[in-house]
Amino acid sequence: MVDVAREAGVALRTVSRVVNGDATVGDELAARIRTAIDRLGYRPDVRARQLRSGRTGTIGAAVRHIADAHPVLRAVDETAREAGLTVVAMSTEDDPEREREAVMSMCGRRMDGIVIEPIADGHQYLQPEIDNGLAVVAFDRPATGVEVDTVLSDNRGGIRQAFAHLAAQGHRRIGYIGDDERIYTGHERAAAFRHCLREAGLPVEGRVHPGPIDDRRIGAALESLRRGPEGVTALVTGNFSTTVAVIRALGPDFGSLALVGFDDFGLADLLRPGLTVVAQGEREIGRTAIELFRARLAEPARPVRTVIVTTSLIVRGSGEIAP
Repeated sequence: MVDVAREAGVALRTVSRVVNGDATVGDELAARIRTAIDRLGYRPDVRARQLRSGRTGTIGAAVRHIADAHPVLRAVDETAREAGLTVVAMSTEDDPEREREAVMSMCGRRMDGIVIEPIADGHQYLQPEIDNGLAVVAFDRPATGVEVDTVLSDNRGGIRQAFAHLAAQGHRRIGYIGDDERIYTGHERAAAFRHCLREAGLPVEGRVHPGPIDDRRIGAALESLRRGPEGVTALVTGNFSTTVAVIRALGPDFGSLALVGFDDFGLADLLRPGLTVVAQGEREIGRTAIELFRARLAEPARPVRTVIVTTSLIVRGSGEIAP
């Protein structure tokens, strides 16, 4: 803060007021101070503020199964505890602004590092933190604009597994419904499916339906794929949420077309027929993320690594329905 005050040509107390959100500081003066803050890469140390106030601004939540709906987070938590590390998790709700707010809150608390499931289009804002020693590991999707250790599923390989399995059952009219292509996994899986169609000499037009995870949108895509004499006899769904929406839309018709979902989930084996899925190695992803994290802490200058975790096909019945 002394450096910021010197750079902006103001008193230290004025910098403190701006950093602490004092609205009585004039706009021009506040802008000058914020410019100096950006130029110097200054970040308030939340821990120091906590020492003065006696409050941390955080709430501890000890609940039964916070990670049940997020298998990778569960694996991260288990592996971290085995290594004597504590995980503090925050949800971004697939909102880039909320992601940045959560990440910068963690940075302000001077955590050793962050394991992030990226959603924003750019993560350049993390570079000053990385330069200052923050260890960052991305999983499921790469971070953009910064080079960090990354753990990914074999998205394209998983789609190839699903397509090849349906083709082996005799299906030629195969459709795909998946996530928005602005999301890395959504793009990779839709692109892989298009490639499978072309490689098999099958038409692509009208067969691939990526988009937001919305029941109405997914229901309309399903109706479009099944319509007419050339309607699909088999379907690949691009993630857990899409699979559930498709099953809900099919209702009593579930089992009327072959279905392979990307992502396994609880109760998938209790459906009739059981749901055939491409399962990601969630435990392997979580374990690898913590291993990369610990390696980065031990050797900050080591080369950045990207690890691809293979998928596996679990056959339960829905993907084995004949055309």
